[in-house]
Amino acid sequence: MTTTERAQPSPREETVDVWNGRLQLRVKVAGQGAPLLYLHGSTGLAWDPFLSRLAEQYTVYAPEFPGTSAGEPDAAHVIDDLSDMVLAFEEASRSLGLSQPVVVGHDFGGMLAAELAAHFPALPGKLVLISPLGLWRDDLPVATLSAASQTELPGLLFHDPSGDVAQAALAFPEDPEAAVEAAAGMVWSLGSTGKYLWPIPDRGLRARLHRVAARTLIVWGREDRLAPAAYADEFAGLIRDSAVALVDDSGHLPQVEQFKQALTRIEEFLK
Repeated sequence: MTTTERAQPSPREETVDVWNGRLQLRVKVAGQGAPLLYLHGSTGLAWDPFLSRLAEQYTVYAPEFPGTSAGEPDAAHVIDDLSDMVLAFEEASRSLGLSQPVVVGHDFGGMLAAELAAHFPALPGKLVLISPLGLWRDDLPVATLSAASQTELPGLLFHDPSGDVAQAALAFPEDPEAAVEAAAGMVWSLGSTGKYLWPIPDRGLRARLHRVAARTLIVWGREDRLAPAAYADEFAGLIRDSAVALVDDSGHLPQVEQFKQALTRIEEFLK
């Protein structure tokens, strides 16, 4: 049995009320052990082999970003300010009873994880940022995922968009109705997170990253065409106790495209 073929823990769903009861977050939970808070990227939460593997060693809590939960698109309109959203997720962490969880974030979720760690330095026990957004340099433009066409999307996310891993990750259900629903969900997820990223993903994070106190690992695909890998050193230069892990032959989703390589680096760091 290969690494990705192991029996995967099935997540259960919990809900947590935040923002004075105005917002209800759905949270996927699986595993056992110390807590790990996972913040997903712009395309929405997918419980994949990466999360299942983490759930073998941790109790993984993966909240769905407001607006991305099925049947609750209007939740995207409850909070409009990024700083308020950071407060809402800190509140969710406390409501879930998480004590210094490992915090892992990818893409937009990496930006949110970094903001949480900067606003609340004592919150994370350790911090893993996978291809995080949030910084901007004019000579290193970050692509706007929500503006990408269907044909452009694979090339922005994967080093090898025609490879088996990319094709499997981007495949829609065979049932036409389910396929339409999945496509609409992805579009709305991009919109729900995109309002905090458009027109550029810069909300002043650079000035706050010095506040991050947790040991931090910054993971990046060397061939990332959405957010250039040079941003890994930008983050590392602003976070005192940090290290960089570049993943070969990978685009914006190293934990998917190069599962074993990325997982090994992350597990070594967490040990």
